[in-house]
Amino acid sequence: MISEPFAIGDSLLHRADPAVKITGALLLTLIIAVSSSLATPVAGLVLGLMLAAGARLPLGPLYKRLLAVNLFILLLWITLPLTGGGEAITPLGPLDLSSRGIELALLITFKTNGIVLILTALTATSSILEIGHSLERLHLPHKLILLLLTTYRYLGLIEQEYQRLRRSAALRCFSTSTNLHTYRTYGYLIGMTLIRSYDRSRRIHKAMLMRGFQGHFPLLALQATRPADLLLLLFFLACGTGLALLPVFW
Repeated sequence: MISEPFAIGDSLLHRADPAVKITGALLLTLIIAVSSSLATPVAGLVLGLMLAAGARLPLGPLYKRLLAVNLFILLLWITLPLTGGGEAITPLGPLDLSSRGIELALLITFKTNGIVLILTALTATSSILEIGHSLERLHLPHKLILLLLTTYRYLGLIEQEYQRLRRSAALRCFSTSTNLHTYRTYGYLIGMTLIRSYDRSRRIHKAMLMRGFQGHFPLLALQATRPADLLLLLFFLACGTGLALLPVFW
């Protein structure tokens, strides 16, 4: 089963309608992503920090998520200031440190961290099951939603199948090394995982049809949009408008 550490909580964002949170996340992240001004991503990062604090997200998993993102951004900081073009600030060996490259690296850094924080605070505070049913309420294609829910449900089973095959290989004294036997064995492991997963999927599909499955997962408790959710949507609209108009006044 996929871990969902941010979906556990009792904050306002945890109790909010997932459809409203998805709409707000899409609006805010699109405005931040297409902005060419530095003011909007900076404000988006501040907003993301406020939403993360309001959702009372666990700091350990949040730090790990941000660390993974910023490790990739670190590579951009190594290359962009030297290859971004624009006015040269100072020579750095055979290359020049450019102001345009530094501006691009800053823009990407603020954009990425702000978007990650907003998406984590708004979408990760709901379970995948709630998100799937909320996407259906937003009239997204039903087949994509069904694919999302079934993938979420059975990825853990596929991982268990792979671990079972690895344990079986270890019991037969298999040890990894940089040789052809290791590559061939891992190829067999991946192939057998795919074959067994396909066979399991056919059995599960037949079992679901025998139980009257008609392409829809019913919910025992339907999520309804409350007046507080409408106020939250208005807050997201106001924040989105402010982010869009910020470069005009900055």
